[in-house]
Amino acid sequence: MADQNLNQNEEEILGKAYDSKLMKRLLLYAKPYWKFFALAAVLLMAITVTDLARPYLLKVAIDDYMVRTQNPQAIVRIGLIYIATIVVGFLLNYWQTYILNYAGQTIIYNIRQQVFSHLQKMSLSFFDRNPVGRLVTRVTNDTETLNDMYTNVLVSLLKDVFILGGVIIILFRLNVRLALITMTIIPLVVLLTVLFRIKARTVYRRVRTTLARINSALSENISGIRILQIFNKEKENFKEFTAINREYYKAGMNEIVVFGIFRPVIEMLAYLSIAVVIWYGGGEVINHTVEFGVLYAFVNYINQFFQPINDLAEKYNILQSAMASSERIFMVLDTEPEEDRGTLSIDSNAFKGDVEFKNVWFAYNEGEWVLRDVSFKIPAGKTVAIVGATGAGKTSIINLINRFYEIQKGEILIDGMSIRDIQKDSLRRHVGTVLQDVFLFSGTIRDNIRLNEGGISDEDILRVSQYVNAHSFIEKLPQDYQEEVKERGATFSSGQRQLLAFARALAFNPSILILDEATANIDTETEQLIQEALARITHNRTTLVIAHRLSTIQHADTILVLHKGKIREMGSHQELLANRGMYYNLYNLQYKGL
Repeated sequence: MADQNLNQNEEEILGKAYDSKLMKRLLLYAKPYWKFFALAAVLLMAITVTDLARPYLLKVAIDDYMVRTQNPQAIVRIGLIYIATIVVGFLLNYWQTYILNYAGQTIIYNIRQQVFSHLQKMSLSFFDRNPVGRLVTRVTNDTETLNDMYTNVLVSLLKDVFILGGVIIILFRLNVRLALITMTIIPLVVLLTVLFRIKARTVYRRVRTTLARINSALSENISGIRILQIFNKEKENFKEFTAINREYYKAGMNEIVVFGIFRPVIEMLAYLSIAVVIWYGGGEVINHTVEFGVLYAFVNYINQFFQPINDLAEKYNILQSAMASSERIFMVLDTEPEEDRGTLSIDSNAFKGDVEFKNVWFAYNEGEWVLRDVSFKIPAGKTVAIVGATGAGKTSIINLINRFYEIQKGEILIDGMSIRDIQKDSLRRHVGTVLQDVFLFSGTIRDNIRLNEGGISDEDILRVSQYVNAHSFIEKLPQDYQEEVKERGATFSSGQRQLLAFARALAFNPSILILDEATANIDTETEQLIQEALARITHNRTTLVIAHRLSTIQHADTILVLHKGKIREMGSHQELLANRGMYYNLYNLQYKGL
């Protein structure tokens, strides 16, 4: 529900019809391709000339060669020129469309690349604040909306201006009185356009708001479909969705009414203008003060004149959507990633893997301390386990070692170097982490272990898989290491996914290995396989283990007992049992009755 409100509020503040600052930024993306847009504009001018020429050619054919001279040869020539304008117009339209769409698609490709690259640089705190669905929309739907603006609005507006200006000039050159009569309808057109703009913005905002609620509801309900089915709440949930969907339907219908009225009204005014011209011009033709060809050309030019106005509704909608989408995209791009001030690079040959926390204080939100004055040391090659109740701060320690978040007070040292001074990329190359919630990407098992790291050979993948006892189930698959992984590895059991996560971590041969509840979702049989591999996995490797199952950490060199962000006890398994403190109580609770 919170995400839904965030999405709705975000849509409420957006949707300006036009913003000069946003447009300037959008035009900066088009700047490298200005030659393409300039060429498209030139082609549009040429297309406009061919469009405007055709009614005039008909006027010449009627008045000069049918009525006056009755010259069949000249009529044939005019007919051939008319056909030529059609063919040339077609070719010009093809190239203009191709060039414009090529430029537009290239710009959108660059924007999408920039947004995705920027997202990869963001800290985890950014993703804590922004739902995944919203960010996916920025990279997909919002960028595609901008494509419509670049290809259907920017340059085509020039054509509309050329058409309107050209028609007015030609009408006054043909007959001033008929032109003035035609122009009397313009003030009404302007008034209707202003009213349409006001109404369109209102209904657009309502549609965007309700659409945000639809997207949020869909994302939430599809993600939680298992819970809904477990508690048999499909009907109640469907009723809630129906209410939101009905509101979106009503908003969409209001939008259809506004946009549906505008075009027919403009067409009605066009026909009214034609009727007035025929009424007045017809009498002038009968009185021989106006030629029939001029009247015929006027009717054609009036149709051309109102066509851009008719298209205004569609272009306005595209422009309004583009402004909203660009503002949301720039909100993401303007969120600066946390600066990596680290300048040191870890020398793989000299790296040992000593980890030390010195009086570390950390909070995700200011003043809400998750870790309080935490100090401990993990000598290189040793294994330290952390236990404690949910919310004690165990996972936060992992996040800090990887520099996913920065501490507020204290110091974290790796081989005596402050972690703040080490480049994040260099640090993370030497830290391998296996999480409780294993994420598998689409692709093959081999791809998921390698993760596009060219230095990991197929032999390395086979070796680490055997090392963690994952090979035994992989070789039974129809395509073994080439087996396709479905979305998030849904076709594998929790234990199998975690075995793959072990193989993935070890394939990168980290000097520091972190196991975050890595055996929490593993059955007893698989746990035995893991226990067999743990001794080999942790040999000569600094290891930090977080576990609720105390059976998996009894052989750790040191066990830390964390409670409410503070280390309450520290020692080996036997020492802590002998102390009969918090660890002793946890142990008895876990094994009571066994």
